[in-house]
Parts: sequence; C-alpha cells; structure tokens
Amino acid sequence: MHDVPVPTVAIAGSATRFPVRRIFCVGQNYAEHTREMGGDPSRPAPFFFTKPGDAVVDSGSVLAFPRQTADLHHEVELVVAIGTGGSDIAAADALAHVFGHGVGIDLTRRDLQAAAKAAGRPWDMAKGFDESAPVGPLTPGAPPAAGAISLTVNDELRQSGDIAQMIWSVAEIIATLSRFVVLAPGDLIFTGTPAGVGPIRPGQAVSGRIAGLAPIDIAYAG
Repeated sequence: MHDVPVPTVAIAGSATRFPVRRIFCVGQNYAEHTREMGGDPSRPAPFFFTKPGDAVVDSGSVLAFPRQTADLHHEVELVVAIGTGGSDIAAADALAHVFGHGVGIDLTRRDLQAAAKAAGRPWDMAKGFDESAPVGPLTPGAPPAAGAISLTVNDELRQSGDIAQMIWSVAEIIATLSRFVVLAPGDLIFTGTPAGVGPIRPGQAVSGRIAGLAPIDIAYAG
C-alpha cells in the first residue's frame, strides 16, 4: 500500500505548509453575483458544496485545460483555513477557529453545472474536478471585514468588489457550516465570489487579488 500524499497550501513567509483536509464552498454570497446567476439575494440561509482536498493548486502553476468542458469559468474568493475544529460554533466565537486566510479561485465547468441544474442533479463534476481550487499563500490570522477583491484574465479586469459586500460574514459562514458538519483543522472554506464571473480560454493567465494578501496566479497551457 503506497502512502497517499496529503494536499497542502503555502503559508506566507513560512517554509511550513498547511495540510488540507476538506474544501467547502459557499454559493452565491455576493448580491450582484447572485443576480447574475439568476438568484434572489435577499439573504436566504447560505448553501454549501464541496471540492476534494487534492483539488488545491499553488500560485504560479501552469495547468492543462480541464477535460469535458467548453465553458470554464473563474470565481475569485476569500478562502478561510480552519485551525481549530468544532461543531455548533457560535458566530461570536467563530473567528477564533481560523488559522489563516488567502485568495482562491473556484474554477467551474459552467456548461456541466448548467446541465446538472436543468436535470436536478448534483454539481460534483462541475465544481469538484482536478485542479479546480487554486489557493494563494495563507496569511495567518482571521480575515478583515473589508478589503478590495479582484480578478484579471490576461490583465483584463473581470471581477472587482469588496469582501465587505458578502451577504454572510465569515463568522456567520463558519457558525452555519458547523451545524451541518464537525469542522476540523485543515478544512478550507471558499466564501463566495463577486459579480463578473466569466470564461477562461486555453493560453490565458488568471490572477486573483485581495488587498493585503499574497495573490493567486495561474495560467493555462495553450
């Protein structure tokens, strides 16, 4: 039996890396993105989907274009790394459970997602494919409540907003998720994306930014 490698994410300013256990993602957590996806941003309860832990990709990676899609989309997000686990966590205590935070890109095979939605089927193959969760180096500590967030493709600005625009705060997200699953060290939470999601083509470079954090930069082979 061969040892299975544990996926990890870089930590800013450290040679140590953060071992990844699971990846949870919050859907439609910015009002304008919710509208562009045809949803109602009137603050319903947050909903979650997952990606496998080994979907993480380091900044600077050059990736093969994903299989089975003609409509790959970018979604830049604040990512929160859990350092102390628990269940039924109170929102007032939630940020104490955070190890660090960084910039991620929730890559989506949008055509597969649209087909799954139309058929009432799960999104797994649209969201949880190989190399679908690029994450930049984590900055230790809880994230700020506000900060500019943006994404460019080949230096063209596609997404721009502020994490203060999230419908559900990081503390509320952690508290809600911990009522459904027992959170544990190593869990990552992608907290949603602002408006402006769109396609990526082979040969393009993608860069995600949040003020004060190390960026996430990836490129696709032509």
